[in-house]
Amino acid sequence: MLKFTCPYCGIVASETELSAGGEAHLKRYGPGASDEDFEEYLFLRKNPKGVHLERWRHAMGCGKWFLAARHTATLEVFGTYPAQSHEPPTEILEKIRAKYPEALR
Repeated sequence: MLKFTCPYCGIVASETELSAGGEAHLKRYGPGASDEDFEEYLFLRKNPKGVHLERWRHAMGCGKWFLAARHTATLEVFGTYPAQSHEPPTEILEKIRAKYPEALR
């Protein structure tokens, strides 16, 4: 079972207390975007076997969205960080690169 620490309330929550929200750090397009841009945003997602950056909501807790870095095959969680972040914190990236140097390229 996955365990995440909510970066807002600090509670360690199991995946049963959370709602998955899909891939993190997606480029969203506004009015006037091309059909190809909208198609990419709506349908094309990474589905790696390996390290993945994801959105999660602490549904049974504070209710806030946060981002997490985890390995999809081993279920290893590298850390969580606030949803407003544009990229993972340096310490999370260092943990990932120390164990999986080829990840997140």
